[in-house]
Amino acid sequence: MARLVVQDARLVDGVWDAICRIGFCQVRGIGVCMNGIVWMKPLRVLGTAALGMCLVSAAPVPVEKPVLTMLDHLDRGNWELRVRGDEARVERICLDNGRRLIQLRHPQLRCEQVVLDDGASEVTVQYTCKGQGYGRTHIRRETNSLVQIDSQGIANGFPFSFAAEARRTGECRG
Repeated sequence: MARLVVQDARLVDGVWDAICRIGFCQVRGIGVCMNGIVWMKPLRVLGTAALGMCLVSAAPVPVEKPVLTMLDHLDRGNWELRVRGDEARVERICLDNGRRLIQLRHPQLRCEQVVLDDGASEVTVQYTCKGQGYGRTHIRRETNSLVQIDSQGIANGFPFSFAAEARRTGECRG
């Protein structure tokens, strides 16, 4: 028999049915307890150690909340982007997914994204497109069909910075 020193042998899923204190008692299916020491059958030692590891590793793990859900709730369809400032212009895009608004100056590139802020009504994402540039975009939702966008970074070797209002104007054509 192997020796396991314990202060108290508590109930664990009904396996141990006695508390080990000074004295002698039987610990059902495990071994015997004498003077605060549980004497166990060698194969039971491994099983009990494995059970202990399972109980420790079964601690609740925090569940991650979905990322960028605000963008997933934006209405799909044709959107008009009104860029403000010195370079005022209007751009139109068919938006099938609100996440496309993150990389307006790096469309269709697979870029590594880091979510800096993920709120119910606004998000900030920094992204890097290897060899193609990078950007940082902040999007604030007013409604599911109206958002404010601020973005800056480097695209095609040149810096960009813009603020725009994006508004859904209807269904995508064609």
